[in-house]
Amino acid sequence: MATTSFISSLARRLEGKVALITGGASGIGECTAKVFGHHGAKVVIADVQDELGHAVVDKLGSSNSSYVHCDVTDEDQIKNAIDKAMATYGKLDIMFNNAGIAGANKARIIDNDKSDFERVLSINVTGVFLGIKHAARVMIPSRSGSIISTASNSSTMGGATSHAYTCSKHAVLGLTKNAAVELGQFGIRVNCLAPYALATPLATKFLGLDSEDLEKVMDSVANLKGVTLKAEDVANAALFLASEEARYISGHNLAVDGGFTIYNSALNMFQNPDS
Repeated sequence: MATTSFISSLARRLEGKVALITGGASGIGECTAKVFGHHGAKVVIADVQDELGHAVVDKLGSSNSSYVHCDVTDEDQIKNAIDKAMATYGKLDIMFNNAGIAGANKARIIDNDKSDFERVLSINVTGVFLGIKHAARVMIPSRSGSIISTASNSSTMGGATSHAYTCSKHAVLGLTKNAAVELGQFGIRVNCLAPYALATPLATKFLGLDSEDLEKVMDSVANLKGVTLKAEDVANAALFLASEEARYISGHNLAVDGGFTIYNSALNMFQNPDS
């Protein structure tokens, strides 16, 4: 009986939960919305891509999801999105701060514009700060909740992406740790995800490659061979952090990178001569 109950709980791991996902209209956010919905959550899609956002709701069903226009750099819009989740579903259990941009693909710092740098930080850092702030506002009274943010493998290393993006993702990790310390006293868990590059609209636009070519490039330099990272892999990692299976995990940066950030390709100590 206990085994049957455990298997049943895994089948619908977010049953009765309410989740808000910023940047939920495409890419990792859209995939996570579908995974969360499949596992029983009511999902609020918050994005600036209205047509795509409504399309996601159509796929999930209006009884299980809703859409709200939300520019994460605008505190009033973040507040409104969370208030809408509360008004529609009566609570907020999961906040996924996923909205983000890559910025301009300029390697040399002297070629980077201040305005582009500030825009990346405004969305990737200030947007996460506001999401955590207003999620905490409604979670503290219930003394529970899971807040997740999308970081990157660039949250722990340099030289993989632009200055602005790398800076922003380091900041997301720092903010995650700080918020986890503060909000732990209220039973709120705060974590982030650090995925390797994958073929999302953000990445393909940044690199100027189509999905197939981008996957070939990333597979060629990946540490873990024989598998290509997909949005579903990141969504499943978010599902774990949102679920009760991760009930004692907080302040953690979950790498979804096939060991890329622990691998120094210059050493070649374990290189297979037949590869």
